[in-house]
Amino acid sequence: MKAFTGKVAVITGAASGFGREFAVLGAKLGMKLVLADVQTEALEATAAAMQALGAEVLAQACDVRKGDQVEALAQAAMQRFGAIHLVFNNAGVGAGGLVWESTQADWEWVLGVNLWGVIHGVRVFTPLMLECAKKDPAYEGHIVNTASMAGLLTPPTMGVYNVSKHAVVALSETLYHDLMLVEAPIGASVLCPYFVQTGISQSERVRPDDVQGATPTRSQQVSQAVLEKAVSSGKVTAAEVAERTFDAIRGGQFYIYSHPQALGNVQRRMEHILSGQNPADPYETAPHVRDKLRAGLRGD
Repeated sequence: MKAFTGKVAVITGAASGFGREFAVLGAKLGMKLVLADVQTEALEATAAAMQALGAEVLAQACDVRKGDQVEALAQAAMQRFGAIHLVFNNAGVGAGGLVWESTQADWEWVLGVNLWGVIHGVRVFTPLMLECAKKDPAYEGHIVNTASMAGLLTPPTMGVYNVSKHAVVALSETLYHDLMLVEAPIGASVLCPYFVQTGISQSERVRPDDVQGATPTRSQQVSQAVLEKAVSSGKVTAAEVAERTFDAIRGGQFYIYSHPQALGNVQRRMEHILSGQNPADPYETAPHVRDKLRAGLRGD
């Protein structure tokens, strides 16, 4: 996808983090924006800011865990703008702790947003984009699914999150192959950021009532503290990641990384898999993170 001016972008998780920065770039490129989030006040503020940049905006509250709400978002987008060209399945939340201490509510919440949100996005928007392509010989489209480096690695005390993001990577790769198989004029990418300040470390503030968790365990508290430290010390900004994402869309690039230097950890993981060794330490190059987790679990 090379041309953006006048095209329609749908962004979930648009009220903050990567979603807001995608919207900023889309507005500056002259795109029409469909913005969705569960944070209604922040969503309204983002919509107003994009309108101030000159963009036509449709903002709609949407819990991406719910297929009917994603379908309603798509219907509203088509009614308002008549086509959809670029989709960011971006909404995401985080939860940590030793994997056996995660409650059913934890699993339902994180998988609901991080995985089912992307599933619904692919399921609902891809057919609409294919229909748009049939009506326009010059049509170009692209779908970006937000995963994580946790979709390529398996760091401890991040089990629920790891599972959700590994599934998003697998779904995105399959989407890419399926679109290529039918020769669709629609590209696909998966965004795998590392530690970037986006607000995901404060995900609990948007946790719905129907999946409220239990009192946090020690491991969940320690994991949260270490995550907040890592995220707050990150040097790469959400705006920079958004720039890299749009560059990848232009170039038809599938894998998008915020920290390419972290790929050495992925290589070691693959080498251990291929050689039949036990899992590689995801913190081999950052042992201080592992040591902080271990010390916290001991109560030091």
